[in-house]
Amino acid sequence: MHHHRPVPTRSALAFTAALAAALLAGCAGGPSGPGMSAAPRSIGYQVPAQPEGSSGYTPKPGWAAERFAVAAANPLATDAGYQVLKAGGSALDAAIAVQMVLALVEPQSSGLGGGAFLLHAAGGRVEAWDGRETAPAAATENLFLKPDGKPMAFHDAVVGGRSVGVPGTVRMLEQAHREHGRLPWAALFEPAITLAEQGFQVSARLNALLQNEKYLAQDAEARAYFFDAAGQPWPVGHTLKNPELASVLRAIARDGSKALLEGEVAQAIVAKVRGHASNPGQLTLADLASYQPKKRQALCSDYGVAAQQYRICGFPPPSSGAIAVAQILGILHNTEAATFALQDAPPPAPSALQPKAPPAEWLYLYGEASRLAFADRALYVADPDFVQPPAGSWMSLLNPAYLASRAKLIGPSSLGVAPPGRPDGVATSFAPMPAQPEYGTSHISVIDGRGNAVAMTTTIEDQFGSRQMVKGFLLNNELTDFSFAPRDASGQPIANRVEPGKRPRSSMAPTLVFNKANGELLMSGGSPGGALIIHYVAKTLYGIFNWGLTPQQAIDLPNFGSLNGPTLLEENRFSPATVHALRARGAEVREMNMTSGLQAITRGDVHGRHMLLGGADPRREGVVLGD
Repeated sequence: MHHHRPVPTRSALAFTAALAAALLAGCAGGPSGPGMSAAPRSIGYQVPAQPEGSSGYTPKPGWAAERFAVAAANPLATDAGYQVLKAGGSALDAAIAVQMVLALVEPQSSGLGGGAFLLHAAGGRVEAWDGRETAPAAATENLFLKPDGKPMAFHDAVVGGRSVGVPGTVRMLEQAHREHGRLPWAALFEPAITLAEQGFQVSARLNALLQNEKYLAQDAEARAYFFDAAGQPWPVGHTLKNPELASVLRAIARDGSKALLEGEVAQAIVAKVRGHASNPGQLTLADLASYQPKKRQALCSDYGVAAQQYRICGFPPPSSGAIAVAQILGILHNTEAATFALQDAPPPAPSALQPKAPPAEWLYLYGEASRLAFADRALYVADPDFVQPPAGSWMSLLNPAYLASRAKLIGPSSLGVAPPGRPDGVATSFAPMPAQPEYGTSHISVIDGRGNAVAMTTTIEDQFGSRQMVKGFLLNNELTDFSFAPRDASGQPIANRVEPGKRPRSSMAPTLVFNKANGELLMSGGSPGGALIIHYVAKTLYGIFNWGLTPQQAIDLPNFGSLNGPTLLEENRFSPATVHALRARGAEVREMNMTSGLQAITRGDVHGRHMLLGGADPRREGVVLGD
């Protein structure tokens, strides 16, 4: 692997020095479920020294480990997963511990009140666990229409109870744990409970997001928790305790997802949603109690680079992530994109970051491929329990002949806004969904010592979700991922409109990559970032497999993409010459803040040794830990 940089192991991370004697893995305890007779009842969690995280850019070194590794968006969450792996836990066990700590330390992005998509690989078998939120049974397609029939403004819809879907993360993790857990369910809650009771230090990122937050303080419970008596966000380093969340976590550890979706906590959720003064929702106790995760078939497609064949597996609908990523890569494969190498990034690219950038010629092709993929996404992709895939299969959108035909639409001048395609010549009765905002999210990647892997993207949607706090956690605003407009001007329905019990379309793209020849797991990765998740993941895959970068180098690359409109470039990361070259070919270019939160772990050789290489996004405060 060229362009190699030193990849320090865990010992190089100063903040984990307190963990030298991290685990009491032999704690007393008996079995807890099938195949767990030797499992300790406790992981003997020890609170690490807490670092000050960063907001903005913090160069990351890249990491290497030999047996197992975990990557997450906050050092305390990563460390919880590390301690679980060290105690003999599985990749899934570690992901559960990470998620519960994220609910405490990164409440703006995910938690008990949200949903998640989880990919799990064991022995070459890939499972897709769908913990996406659902619309209440009383919801109608007019949920986000004003009395005059026009769609609501985004945050008018978000803030309050109207946008809250039935949370699915906890019940999905519970069901997956029954199949893939090695440690007892309750043991995996120790880190989050301990930190919630003893307190954690407010990170720079949480503080910065609170400083810029307009709506959260309108909720009395959230105001009392996140802000001081003067209404100011707690400062960086302030020790914040959350005894209410600790109590809920203890109940879930003891009684499972029922403790969240039935009884006292469920009643509090429903009261909050239905009782909102200006924007109430329709959630009921029956909606919560009846929530069921789904195990779906992972969406896997082949990807060739030179003589090497990869199998890229992602999440099927209701996520659009895997289809769009595979379409972009497949369309690029039918262009001359492979002839363009990375070039030196000129100033003003931050010098401490990746010094390379894609050239304008490659970015042009990528932008056109993106427009074509997002055109199909807007027309076809929605909850498969409500919407039939084109030509009877989602794979019709990834058919090599279809992607080759789409690539032929790329010419010397930008498409601007690309038209959707017709796989196998089949027409659809749906109208394309108009563009609307998508936000939020966090990503977790784990590879354990037995070769099992997890890629899980988890979300409450917008920053701080619906801004409704219940018993120490925030509720999602996931229903705003549906199309606000249910139909187009001629009355044609939009596939991703609101319907009772339906799961909103997502862009989350948890990804596992395998060597097609022998089935070996090569990568676990993913990112937050709303609709831009698709581009962040595609960039990382292309960087690792086409340009031969380490995960850290690929993540460090500047961000870019198109949602079938302007070409979007990460601000201050591209030269004026690159911007000019794209505009000269008819692309509207917008430079903007593109805050990905990529995590990736790959298998690779370091000085002749087979290692796990980890990368975490310099744009957030995540780290990778492993042994």
